Amino acid sequence: MTITPFNGGDAVTMSSREIAELVESRHDSVKRTIERLAERKVIGSPPMVEYLDGLGRPATEYLFSGEKGKRDSLVVVAQLSPEFTGALVDRWQKLEEQVKAPALPGDYISALEHLLESKRSEKLAIEQRDHAIETKAEIGSRREATAMATASAAVRQVQKLKDDLGLGTRQAAILAVEKALGRKFGVSGYVPLRRWCKDRGITAPKVFHPTYGFVRCWPAGAWMDTYQIDLADLFGGDGAQA
Repeated sequence: MTITPFNGGDAVTMSSREIAELVESRHDSVKRTIERLAERKVIGSPPMVEYLDGLGRPATEYLFSGEKGKRDSLVVVAQLSPEFTGALVDRWQKLEEQVKAPALPGDYISALEHLLESKRSEKLAIEQRDHAIETKAEIGSRREATAMATASAAVRQVQKLKDDLGLGTRQAAILAVEKALGRKFGVSGYVPLRRWCKDRGITAPKVFHPTYGFVRCWPAGAWMDTYQIDLADLFGGDGAQA
């Protein structure tokens, strides 16, 4: 991913650290999601800047600014945790209001124009939020369509079997991760994954395993936050669903 210096001037900005706090996720996990989406051209390449962390050590974060940055940040949040997109829209509106802080109009016509502009901005923000959610659903379908156009029937059949067994980069079963890593999580290994989903109101789907029957398929965010396991690194190299 190309690192672009930030020259946003006085533009309203949203950092990857703010996004991580908003979706209650690790900053490094959010940064990896941003980098993957940028590499796939789903979003633009946001500029990276340096800052000092709580211990005074140099660290980096990505910045989103302007309407394009707002749209890209919504796509990132929709990819991570769609339920937080509304909160992100509210955050952007608050930041913009703090910068603009327009004086109230003094006459009736100006007041109506001001109200109309406010409603237009609100409608645009809602449309951007909905578009971000739709984009999340379309990312997988676009990649699948491209792969199916170039792959043989045999390759597609193998990939479908992997998806059915929970070997995807968006979600994976404990059995699949154990096999890929060569480690065991024990009989209670699912507990922190289930707690992560319960805290966020997410229901982990079940997939069919030919030996064990139906097993739970846990989201990528749960694997990252509870076990620091990146499903994209684990299963993404051979074209698994992202």
